[in-house]
Amino acid sequence: MTDITYPAFPILAIIGSVLVLIPLPWHFQAWNSGTCLYMIWTSLGLLNLAINSIIWRSTVINYAPVWCDISSRLIVGVSVAIPAASLCINRRLYKIATVSSVTTSRAQKKRAVIVDLAIGLGIPIVQMVLQFIVEGHRFNIFEEIGCYPYTYNTTLAYPLSIVWPVVIGLISAIYCILTLRAFMQRRAQFSEFVSATTSLTINRYFRLMALATVELLFTTPICAYGIYLNVVSSPVQPWKGFADAHYDYSRVGQYPSIIWRMSYASVVSTELTRWSLLFCALVFFGFFGFAAEARKNYYKGHCAIINLFGVSPPSPFNSASGFRHAPRAFQLSHSVGSLPVYMPRSTSTIKRDSISTFCEKNDEKTSAVSPSIDDFDSLPRTPSSTSTMPPHYAI
Repeated sequence: MTDITYPAFPILAIIGSVLVLIPLPWHFQAWNSGTCLYMIWTSLGLLNLAINSIIWRSTVINYAPVWCDISSRLIVGVSVAIPAASLCINRRLYKIATVSSVTTSRAQKKRAVIVDLAIGLGIPIVQMVLQFIVEGHRFNIFEEIGCYPYTYNTTLAYPLSIVWPVVIGLISAIYCILTLRAFMQRRAQFSEFVSATTSLTINRYFRLMALATVELLFTTPICAYGIYLNVVSSPVQPWKGFADAHYDYSRVGQYPSIIWRMSYASVVSTELTRWSLLFCALVFFGFFGFAAEARKNYYKGHCAIINLFGVSPPSPFNSASGFRHAPRAFQLSHSVGSLPVYMPRSTSTIKRDSISTFCEKNDEKTSAVSPSIDDFDSLPRTPSSTSTMPPHYAI
């Protein structure tokens, strides 16, 4: 059996890892630490899975054992990091919806970032450390998938490793419900806070809420289904100690696709691991990749690129309406040969004297011929100017 989707997944995963990082600069400037963690973890996870699927496209040879050690740990961390980053986003939205003051000091912002880092970075690191306790052996290599962690299916594995995404998802669900409730009760105060905050807009707030809600609706059910598959695919063994669980720990499981694809639970868990993470990246880009700030930054990047070739950039788009700015009216310049502003005939005498004086002064510096006032009267009027993955599973 072969993977009929190849090379669709590695190509889409590499594209998704780039797309999800595009909004990173302006979210970083706005101190949206939870959103930044979501982008970084998603991009790292997709790159890891893409590299694995390319290297082990049609083999199970252990080419890079050190890489597989790192890669399998990263898969474990990302499986918890995405729900944890979503929890940070929901927690921040709840704090905004229940805010009692429109002023936020720099110290409060730093404290919020530290808490987000403890959740979105600390929990995945702790998960990767605890994973070592319940690993039956070093790692597995699946043909067409690559390196993959192995979790010994014991009773201790569930509280230490497997159920974390579900627990975090349930906490996020509580925050999400409380946020909606607080928003409905305090709409006026919420609007006042947002209007006084330069790093947040109404549109960005609701996009964050939609992202967290979509991620919540998919992550928790998928992870719960993964736990069900893990329980029914093989009997849960009692925990007999660290030495028993780590017997022959240095062994590396190598499974050709014709073998591991015979197990329904293995196929579902591994494919959900890959494609659900790609879905997270595409959903995030869908919410934030076409926003007004995104289009503004795309224009800046476009201008920077074409300036390298000596080409003048086109007029910028209005961030609110999306249309180009109207041309500006002609302005009287102090250089000879520029066109003055058209003036009505009723004031032609006064303006004739001022223009004549202007031309006489410039005649002393240049030999250029100044236009006559009759030429100015014949000019037309110018217009005036007007912006997730399921837990890893044992074979």
